[in-house]
Amino acid sequence: MKVVVGLGNPGARYEATRHNVGWWLVDHVARAWGFPPFRKERKGEVTGGSWEGISFLLLKPTTYMNRSGEALGLLAGLPEFQVEEDLLVVVDDAALEVGRIRFRPRGSDGGHKGLRSVSEALGTEGYARLRIGVGVPPPGEDLSEWVLSPMPPEDEEVILGLLPRLAEGVGVWASRGVEAAMNGFNC
Repeated sequence: MKVVVGLGNPGARYEATRHNVGWWLVDHVARAWGFPPFRKERKGEVTGGSWEGISFLLLKPTTYMNRSGEALGLLAGLPEFQVEEDLLVVVDDAALEVGRIRFRPRGSDGGHKGLRSVSEALGTEGYARLRIGVGVPPPGEDLSEWVLSPMPPEDEEVILGLLPRLAEGVGVWASRGVEAAMNGFNC
């Protein structure tokens, strides 16, 4: 089973913020692939199904970004689940211009507290991640204020326009691996 975890924050206050683009993507994938509505389970919202013969679980942690790893207890009972091959974590990246895409097979948290929490919960940094550029903060802007603020409409349109391509990239990651996703989608 392939697991895609979109990081974000729960609540209407955060829906349109840069920090929630991980949720935007898993919501889009669920709709596009015909999965049932998300349901509350422990410390997250989950849905899943089959796409192109591959079983998927989509997870949106509801613990707030800095404690996202707490929701990964849901993965403990999955049969034949291997973190290195079967997990993709989707996050915002404030070091990338709006709309830039970076699939990576592993790596450090790069200062992203959600990724740090996931790595701590898993005890490894050896899992794939998809970083979605949300724009670099202007000089003097506080990073946490930047990622917790709504995007300007033109930036939001860029991200929303990318969602179908990103969903395609998730499919490539699941069927052909992270290297194929990197080669086909990183920009």
